Amino acid sequence: MTFDTSSFASLAAAVLLFPTFFENSMLAFDGGAADGPGLMVLKRVFLLLPTGAILLGLWTSILCLLSLVVRQKRPVFIRAFLVTWWDLGKSILAFWAAFFRFVLVLANTLFGVARIVVKALWLFVQDLLLAPFRIVQSLARNVSVPGLPWIAATLTLVWCLAEAVVFTYVMTPLVQDTLDNLTGGELSEALIRIPLFLFLLFLVLGSYAVLSNWTEAVRSRKVMAILKITAVEAVAILVEVMFLYRELVDSLVPWFAQHTSKDFDLGITGTLAIAFLAWLGVRGMTWFLFAGHGVPVITAVIQGRGLRAPKPEEPAQGREAFPAVAAFYLTLKSDMNWIQEKGDELLSAFILPPLQVLAAALNFITLLAAGQHLFDLPFKTVRDLVRSRELIHQAPPRKIRKEIKKEVKKAEPVAQTQEARS
Repeated sequence: MTFDTSSFASLAAAVLLFPTFFENSMLAFDGGAADGPGLMVLKRVFLLLPTGAILLGLWTSILCLLSLVVRQKRPVFIRAFLVTWWDLGKSILAFWAAFFRFVLVLANTLFGVARIVVKALWLFVQDLLLAPFRIVQSLARNVSVPGLPWIAATLTLVWCLAEAVVFTYVMTPLVQDTLDNLTGGELSEALIRIPLFLFLLFLVLGSYAVLSNWTEAVRSRKVMAILKITAVEAVAILVEVMFLYRELVDSLVPWFAQHTSKDFDLGITGTLAIAFLAWLGVRGMTWFLFAGHGVPVITAVIQGRGLRAPKPEEPAQGREAFPAVAAFYLTLKSDMNWIQEKGDELLSAFILPPLQVLAAALNFITLLAAGQHLFDLPFKTVRDLVRSRELIHQAPPRKIRKEIKKEVKKAEPVAQTQEARS
């Protein structure tokens, strides 16, 4: 019986290199070059990485089995070898199942983000709709709390503007005739009304300022100040009654004549009396209603003396323009852990499955070279991924045991000398 060495060598080579019989077919099938674009993408996404890991595991397994001849602790190595294949199988199945998990996690995350966006928009719209009521509430609260009489000051300015507009309309014909006689030409009403309006506005404000100073002098009981301001007030009354309110009464004479006889004539005394009563009624009603409190504020602003509001019993608290949105933002800010967890979960569902397959394949190489696994599988979170620097400086257990034995041997003579001395 003859022994054919060439056939034995071919058989041994076939056994040792058996992945070559099917690896090209597997890679060509996984590449999907002959398939459509959709099927090609699916094959390359779901099959190419597991196939590469399996082929790498097969080649390293051949070398691992050949190294059993020279290895110590073969049972431990065989168990580690089987566990490596077990980890690779679990990683591949987890990689395929992770696609559905990633879709569910992504849908859940998008649903949570959509809820947050819809709730934020609803609260924003709610704040916009309730803003007028909130403004009214704030104004009512500010009015009820002691402070500067801004409402009185605003009403005083509005009244002065209204009075200046009325007297501008009444005085425009008289001023226009006077200026036409002085210049010898005709001036347009638009050119006269704006300067006249400003002049009358300052005149009305000055009248209220004189009245305010007169009341302060009377309140302080300063006789000289009362006499001086009374003289100024008399001149102010004379000017307003003669030039403003008299013209107002003259414009009402046709109305008086309509309801009386045709030869109705007030005369200068009746006109000035009615004008003075009109001035007194207007100034009295507006003064006691709002001007008595608003004029001091206006004069203080004009003179630059500053405003000092009385201190309220309760300090004013700042209020948000959009309280619902602000409260939602604070709640969302306090729940940042939830957002971080969702982000880690989504990231883990995306990158951990392919990295786990790659780590299982690399464990074959480290098992062959160092007799141990480089990665502890499975990865549960992103934090389970070890940094590359830590992996490089990670010492194998055998080397660590040798270093510990050296340290123990060094420490034994020192301990013996200390015991001898004691």
